[in-house]
Amino acid sequence: MRKKHHHKKKAPSKKWYAKLHLWFGLSVGLIIFIVSLSGTLYIFKDEIQNSLRKEDIYLKKEDIGTKPLPITLLREKVTLELNEKYPVSAVEIPLDKGKSYQFEFYEKSKKGWNYFQQVRINKQAYVNPYTGEILAVYDEKYDVFNILKYIHWGLLLNSEWGPYTVGIPTVLFIIMLITGIILWWPKNKNARKGRFWFNWEHVKNWKRKNYDLHNILGFYTSFIALLLSVTGIYFAYPYVKNTFTLALSGSWELPKEKERKSPDSLMAKNEAVFDLAAAQTEKLYAKSSSFRMTLNGKNKKGKELKNLPVTVYGLDGRYSERNILTFDKYSGKLLANKPHHNLNTAEKYSNANYDIHTGSYFGIIGKIIWFIAGLTCTSLPVTGFLVWWGKRKKKGKKI
Repeated sequence: MRKKHHHKKKAPSKKWYAKLHLWFGLSVGLIIFIVSLSGTLYIFKDEIQNSLRKEDIYLKKEDIGTKPLPITLLREKVTLELNEKYPVSAVEIPLDKGKSYQFEFYEKSKKGWNYFQQVRINKQAYVNPYTGEILAVYDEKYDVFNILKYIHWGLLLNSEWGPYTVGIPTVLFIIMLITGIILWWPKNKNARKGRFWFNWEHVKNWKRKNYDLHNILGFYTSFIALLLSVTGIYFAYPYVKNTFTLALSGSWELPKEKERKSPDSLMAKNEAVFDLAAAQTEKLYAKSSSFRMTLNGKNKKGKELKNLPVTVYGLDGRYSERNILTFDKYSGKLLANKPHHNLNTAEKYSNANYDIHTGSYFGIIGKIIWFIAGLTCTSLPVTGFLVWWGKRKKKGKKI
């Protein structure tokens, strides 16, 4: 008699991974497509804008003077000439004396269900600091890159709902990436050969080619896509940020800025307070790229500021290297200096997360790699849907 061989049942885990991959893909595929495409198109925003606005950013040699006009005077000239409903909110001052100042009008409302209703005004005025001439005014609210950014962040919904409409699909996308890697992983060496590159020499069927595009490109992109997704939900969910902070610094939250009472609040406000703060900033951080100064006494959320904060950017087009100065808003005295190198690891990462997410942290090479990865992420919902549709039609024929 023949001995009965007891074959071990195959673990059904991959079957369930495949179902999760499919269900999540069909449920959030369209959102992932929109978010990936808008984010990819946004990557080279700085390079494109700097090229298009070159004549407004860089001053002609004959227009460069010896000393800039007072910031208060420049603000008044911009306010009078543009005659906007809302006041000038901030100015960005480059350390390069051959560049123009950027005066910002920004006002946001808590009301409204979409981006266009919430952002009341967002304009940038490029000004020659030596003459006060307004070189150009851009309505950033309707700028294509700003719209792409807010599509990417929240599908143009308001700041309360938007992060969830994108954040939840992004979490599901992370699960899809993990299950995709598991499904891709070959059982043996022979199966591995066809998983790393395309072998279409004898393949004419579009379904097979589409499957390979989804499978192979998805694998190579998955690790960068995971990084993009995690850095994305870092913005959306406080508990994700808190988890990073705990892992990097041992504390659940980032250190809170101490509220400093103005020692000169009873004094008459010095009209040159902005120029005094600017002069000290330039002296302390002479090798930096630029610094941003609030002019209306409020932050972007509309909260009244007790002092005058100045944010110094170490490199052009980067937000990771930031130094924070705090000045008395009445006298212009320096109250606090928080340089980048004194920050703890969690604070440094918090500043760098945006640059990592956009690829600018790794320079132009990083942006190119991120752009390619973004295009692949955009294609995955399309090729994945076609794989499912092809199998669906095949099953339909058998019936």
